Amino acid sequence: MTSPASSRPASLARRLSLHFNAWSVLTIGIALIVALPVLVVLAHILVPTDGIWQHLASTVLGRYLGNTLFLVVTVGLGTFVIGTGTAWLVVMCRFPGRRLFEWALLLPLAVPTYVIAYAYTDFLQYAGPVQTWLREAFDWGRGDYFFPDIRSLGGAATLITLVLYPYVYMLTRAAFLEQSVCVLDVGRTLGRGPWRLFSSVAIPLARPAIVGGVSLALMETLNEFGAVQYFGVDTFTTGIYRTWFGMGEQIAAAQLAACLLAFVIIFVLLERWSRGKRRYFHTSGRYQQLPEFHLRGWRGAAACLCCLTPILVGFLIPSGLLGYLSVQGGDDLFGAQFLEFAGNSLILAAIAALVAVGLALVLSYGARLNPRPVTRLATRIGAIGYAVPGSVVAVGILIPFSWLDQRLNAVMNEHFGMMVGLLFSGSAFILIYAYVVRFLAVSFNAIEASLGKVTPSMDAAARTLGQTAGGTLRKVHTPIIRGSLLAAAILVFVDVMKELPATIILRPFNFDTLAVRAHNLAADERLAEASTASLTIVAVGIIPVILLSLAIRGSRPGSGAVGGKDKDL
Repeated sequence: MTSPASSRPASLARRLSLHFNAWSVLTIGIALIVALPVLVVLAHILVPTDGIWQHLASTVLGRYLGNTLFLVVTVGLGTFVIGTGTAWLVVMCRFPGRRLFEWALLLPLAVPTYVIAYAYTDFLQYAGPVQTWLREAFDWGRGDYFFPDIRSLGGAATLITLVLYPYVYMLTRAAFLEQSVCVLDVGRTLGRGPWRLFSSVAIPLARPAIVGGVSLALMETLNEFGAVQYFGVDTFTTGIYRTWFGMGEQIAAAQLAACLLAFVIIFVLLERWSRGKRRYFHTSGRYQQLPEFHLRGWRGAAACLCCLTPILVGFLIPSGLLGYLSVQGGDDLFGAQFLEFAGNSLILAAIAALVAVGLALVLSYGARLNPRPVTRLATRIGAIGYAVPGSVVAVGILIPFSWLDQRLNAVMNEHFGMMVGLLFSGSAFILIYAYVVRFLAVSFNAIEASLGKVTPSMDAAARTLGQTAGGTLRKVHTPIIRGSLLAAAILVFVDVMKELPATIILRPFNFDTLAVRAHNLAADERLAEASTASLTIVAVGIIPVILLSLAIRGSRPGSGAVGGKDKDL
């Protein structure tokens, strides 16, 4: 006969097992729902298109592929050079203005690529102030001088690089801050100066962070729509939009999206293969003040110029131009209707941030409760959306929800003689869904990392006090990681405010956001009017970017004041 004492542990084990199974099912279910658009796109690869696909392949597919490859290679190299170089300077060198550059180098992250494209087009075009001044100063006429065309493939690559290099800078700077002093000291005792120490020691140790930053930049490059469309550059993203709305061919658009998705998957697999089984660890648990190279004279001036240039070109100049255009002209609808655009953007961003953080918390906690391969795979599938361009996500959402609306209307008309309209595909619901699919990974990565730092003994203590899995999450883990939850929500909020491809494809009729308003005005060459919405988007993103920089600065164990005082400039 089983004693009461022995039955209690068995009963507890059964309850825990049930909780674990319930959380596992919930985790897998959320992952499948989030991954649905990607699965839909992949399912259309072999669907016949009545010759449309053959027409695309023989006419524009090569141009899509060539331009996309050029952007990927150029932006990858540019963001690597700027992001890694500036990160090394602000972490390892002392020169005038270093503390200012630490956070200012992240400011271009607040500027959407299409916004910087609008600003520089007005500034550098033939009728713009730069070329006008050149003609007046040197008495030149048309054809008397050469000036690079900003609205070109090279111009698009340059502007995208200036906006996206902060991804590499942010992660690489954090990696340099976490370096072991022992390794750097060994390099210095072997006679290696700053440049050789940077190239042969720091870069290999920071490789995962560098690759991660470049990967993020390239994913955003593949997702870019506003700038490349405005510049007339044909890429897969603009081709998907044109095929869907211009030609009305859903299947062909889905197959173009599948090609772009295959492009992304191949890139991710190549990166994983190149990394192999190599791992990067610090062999010392002691973190001391990092050694610094004092740059004086022309070296300090050069370091200052290297850090100032991307900030000046990537943020200060375009923001100043937008401010000037906004004051001189601005949006005619600035007032009640403009507030409606801003309200739409803020509401969508807030709801998407809350939903994404909530789902990311469930996924992270489900993987923590039951770290089996199936659960871990489900969380990775659920977080794949960030690697998928917004146009691909939009196509993958429109196809099933358009079919669902058609079937629902057919059933309602047959049985009740009424039509409910586009209940799903014509509402803001699919916009929220698209944002969650795209940016769930942003919140998931932040929350998973923070949740992993909570000792498992807290779970055990809460369980022995009678808390369920949900109660432990609500009363123990959530208060501990609330800082990471807030940071994740802010990041998703800013990303949604800037998102254009999915928004412009999925938005309901007569439902515009600031991003769509800016795009529509710029597409009509009304750049002065577009400046108001563009400047608003930039202003919303500045504060989160600065807070993110401050968080990185305090990421090094043992960092901060030395003897209670900050010794840096």
